[in-house]
Amino acid sequence: MTAPLSIRRLNAADPDFARHLDHLLSWESVSDEAVNQRVLDITKAVRERGDAAVVEFTQRFDGVASTSMAELILPRERLELALTRISPEQRQALEKSAERVRLYHERQKQDSWTYTEADGTVLGQQVTPLDRAGLYVPGGKAAYPSSVLMNAIPAKVAGVAEVVMVVPTPRGELNELVLAAACVAGVDRVFTIGGAQAVAALAYGTESVPQVDKIVGPGNIYVATAKRHVFGQVGIDMIAGPSEILVVCDGQTDPDWIAMDLFSQAEHDEDAQSILVSPDAAFLDAVEASIAKLLPTMERADIIRTSLEGRGALIQVADMDQAMRVTNRIAPEHLELSVADPQALLPQIRHAGAIFMGRYTAEALGDYCAGPNHVLPTSGTARFSSPLGVYDFQKRSSIIHCSADGASELGKVASVMARGESLTAHARSAEYRIK
Repeated sequence: MTAPLSIRRLNAADPDFARHLDHLLSWESVSDEAVNQRVLDITKAVRERGDAAVVEFTQRFDGVASTSMAELILPRERLELALTRISPEQRQALEKSAERVRLYHERQKQDSWTYTEADGTVLGQQVTPLDRAGLYVPGGKAAYPSSVLMNAIPAKVAGVAEVVMVVPTPRGELNELVLAAACVAGVDRVFTIGGAQAVAALAYGTESVPQVDKIVGPGNIYVATAKRHVFGQVGIDMIAGPSEILVVCDGQTDPDWIAMDLFSQAEHDEDAQSILVSPDAAFLDAVEASIAKLLPTMERADIIRTSLEGRGALIQVADMDQAMRVTNRIAPEHLELSVADPQALLPQIRHAGAIFMGRYTAEALGDYCAGPNHVLPTSGTARFSSPLGVYDFQKRSSIIHCSADGASELGKVASVMARGESLTAHARSAEYRIK
């Protein structure tokens, strides 16, 4: 007989609550030395030997028999074929999700702007898209067509000319839904490669894989470590930790709903984090009972159990004001405000990746089809990071166009500043323009 699940209970009134919360939230995502060294070796080999190294690593790590890079390239026709192979319901869901994601992200587009000063000097900003973006997509069992939509569509909306996707195919296993999503999202080129070798190929380029300007998309520890190493050569979206959800509830939502919302993150992997905060102790008891009742019905029950027992918690607070303070301390990736009036709490929230308002807005809707991006800051990084968006695929260049009068007046200021810094050439360059 399976032992009952034991989930951590915390009370914000306890004197050592802060210490217990810090322990609960602690997550060290750095690679160990062995992983780090393997990634460095793989990256070096790809930089030096290009396609040959990528093919060799793909054979070794993915069990793929291909002997040339040409065999690891999927033409556009193959993506279009995948769209016909999935069920009509799957195609309709993909296209509906893509439409909603596209419409939402269209509103994020930033335009260039200028203004003219009284003396005729023009200042402004020119907004331009990246030339090429690389999209990493997990393959095999961990196949997420939703990630293809969430990463590729903002890039296309931003105006990125070429989106290059890499997806591993362990033992040659292609996921038709992932390929169909790539077709719907407008991905331009697909290479069936993965791991650190795929990240290195995108970052540095090979004979076949074009060098990109930014790499986005989730992956395992080798992918995350490789992204960390190539940052600076290319841009990256983030180094993501395990998925997480914080549910704040006033005690009036069906406890079965809340239990399943917690499960929705816990089923990702054993390190995922699901936390419930409520001022109602009896409601916390009810949710714990729902967890015990519903867990045996879940396909990923073992993963959910490990996640909830290792990193989950039910937290009692005095009131909603304290709940908001705890929320800002956690800075969750996903925040559900399962309360009667979520709008009233919104001004108090400073740190959260995505905020799901009200009892009916399950976080799962945001993962697939609500519209906002599901690539979100984890591990407390919502304190300083934002969801992936169109702005991540655009660059901003400053525009400075001085009139003769403007250059003369600014030159006087620059001269004083430059001589104060003992940069004489700066000063004299500005002084030449003074009337």
